[in-house]
Amino acid sequence: MTAATPKGERRRQALVEAAAGLLVDGGFDAIRHRAVAERAGLPLASTTYYFDSLDDLITAALEHHGKAELAYGKARLDELDPRECGGDAFIELVLDLLLGPPGDGDAEAVLLRYERLVATGRRPYLRPLMRTLSGELHALLFDIFTRAGQPVTRERVEELIALVDGAVVNALIEISPDPRAAARRMLRKSLQPR
Repeated sequence: MTAATPKGERRRQALVEAAAGLLVDGGFDAIRHRAVAERAGLPLASTTYYFDSLDDLITAALEHHGKAELAYGKARLDELDPRECGGDAFIELVLDLLLGPPGDGDAEAVLLRYERLVATGRRPYLRPLMRTLSGELHALLFDIFTRAGQPVTRERVEELIALVDGAVVNALIEISPDPRAAARRMLRKSLQPR
């Protein structure tokens, strides 16, 4: 990897951001040297100049995207109104962290997110990064529950993540237009006092 100058750093960053965008839009298979260079508006040779391999570029893209999602979650946590901690705003925050923010094409965005997660398991070189990002996500969710006055154990956070994942996968199998709604129902039901 070469990027010792400010111009080199900017170019390298542009490639990382382009690859991260391709990752979100089309998964790992969308990240190709030519596609990344075109999206970044840089020469094709720049991808191999700044990255030793396509795997290195994919790793940088995944790290960039994962850190951006965590930063988004931390910012949302800072905005969380303590009076809304038991309500829908709290549940939406948890879903935003696990499924991404809601938007147009929500079902397609969620499907791509889960495809990325599953595909990561087939790329051993990504496992250390994914363990790190997953640990940070779990810690952030634990902080959200704590700040919301909903004491949970770290094991309970893992159970809730599994619950959301299961609801989403079932909704995707049923070709539901709104897997987020299925996850919302299950999460809301699981968080109700017993």
